[in-house]
Amino acid sequence: MRKTCLEQVYQLALQDDRIFFIGSDLGEGTLTAFKDNLPRRFFMEGVSEALVVGMASGLALEGKIVYVNTIGTFITRRCFEQIVLDVCLHNLPVRLIGNGGGLVYAPLGPTHLATDDIGILRTIPNMTIVAPADADEMKRLMLLTVDYPGPLYIRLAKGYDPIVTRDDVPFAIGTAMLMREGTDALLVTTGITLKLAMEAASTLSDKGVDATVLHMPTVKPLDTEAILRHAASAGAIVTIEEHSRISGLGSAVAEVIAEARLPELKCFKRIGIPDTFADRYGSQASLLDYYGITAGSIVATVETALHHEPRASVAFL
Repeated sequence: MRKTCLEQVYQLALQDDRIFFIGSDLGEGTLTAFKDNLPRRFFMEGVSEALVVGMASGLALEGKIVYVNTIGTFITRRCFEQIVLDVCLHNLPVRLIGNGGGLVYAPLGPTHLATDDIGILRTIPNMTIVAPADADEMKRLMLLTVDYPGPLYIRLAKGYDPIVTRDDVPFAIGTAMLMREGTDALLVTTGITLKLAMEAASTLSDKGVDATVLHMPTVKPLDTEAILRHAASAGAIVTIEEHSRISGLGSAVAEVIAEARLPELKCFKRIGIPDTFADRYGSQASLLDYYGITAGSIVATVETALHHEPRASVAFL
């Protein structure tokens, strides 16, 4: 996914001389072709992310479209004020590309785990947040980023993730993607958790439970109309994300459901990372399993929710 994203930046730059790239202490060889062929529009800066964001904002004020790439925790936590005041306050066409969304950098511990990046940026006006599920979806997204108005945060997964999206499902920034339609439960996903939801929906079908899978590559702005349309007929609503359960996709969907005054009782559950710093090292897969972000956990959660008797319009299990 990262390779596809950066290669697309280069290909877009070949066609549009407004496009600049700024990397922050990225590995040797990153976008070598861009550096060699378009050297006046390629910059590799040191470990000074706040400066890089300010630099990108200055270029954007001069009519450039700037793609900035570094590790997700650094591009969100370390330069939050610059993103707010330099980029979003002026609604500039700066595209922040965050490597390692979620638990990708599990071997490096909590300093590198981007478990709050979506939540941090959701609070900023004018910011759009996109988390593709695979490299194919990333390619469809990148074609739309050039002339998209205002700032974008593009969340990158580990790379070489299984392809689960399809060309026949139309892609647009800000639009949910219906991957599977059912009547009993609604599974809402973003990023790589789409694969887990599809696996869970297949297992649930074998058990006689028909689940809708609604993929949200755009977390902000959220496609509230699609969520409410499919929530209306679902007995249970479950969100799945590789992010803290606080402030990410689950929180965004919960806000929509809580304010909607749905006519029928619903059970709602968020599957994600608990409100804690990672207390172990390992692989991305091992931490996903540790935190219960698995297809099996989704199946168990849906089954429990469907057999729960809620006491209010929305029961948060």
